[in-house]
Amino acid sequence: VQMLVGLAVLAGMYVLAQSFELYTLSWILRAFLGSFFLLVVVLFQDDIRRVLTRVGRARLFGGDRGARTQVIDEVTRAATELAGRKIGALIVLERDVGLSAFLESGIPVDAEVSWELLLSIFHPQSPMHDGAAIVRNGRLAAAGCFLPLTHDPTVSRSLGSRHRAAIGISEESDAAVVVVSEEQGRISLVHEGEIL
Repeated sequence: VQMLVGLAVLAGMYVLAQSFELYTLSWILRAFLGSFFLLVVVLFQDDIRRVLTRVGRARLFGGDRGARTQVIDEVTRAATELAGRKIGALIVLERDVGLSAFLESGIPVDAEVSWELLLSIFHPQSPMHDGAAIVRNGRLAAAGCFLPLTHDPTVSRSLGSRHRAAIGISEESDAAVVVVSEEQGRISLVHEGEIL
């Protein structure tokens, strides 16, 4: 909203400069506002990307309700087991906004989601345990994926890199993220940059 107000102020200044015949200021503002479309795309690129990717995409996980419920049950059971053993985990549930760029950073799995598979991925001796597991269309698409950390300065410094990565990916997409803390054995759900 503040950016839109700023652009409106500049447009108003242009109109005033025209009416008071301030040619130099008019020329500068005309050149600046002439690239208005480019400015809007640059300023609102994340929001535009979210809106465009939501158009025509499948609902959460795709498939029927029973398949989605089964995936959620398997993830819940795995998170509970991992929390009981104080093993850290980061499970990303892709929704409308695609996570292809992050999938490429991990190891392709393309398997049915099961709590046993998730336990083996996040076992401390597993080479994929430090990365994130990403669930796409009801299947475990990849594991060991690297996620962007949040840049929000208001996020508590007491949060570790798993929580910061969960917040970061949920700020860039509409994904739901399940985080298991290895220090406290606590399970958190992160969505839209908020720990719920």
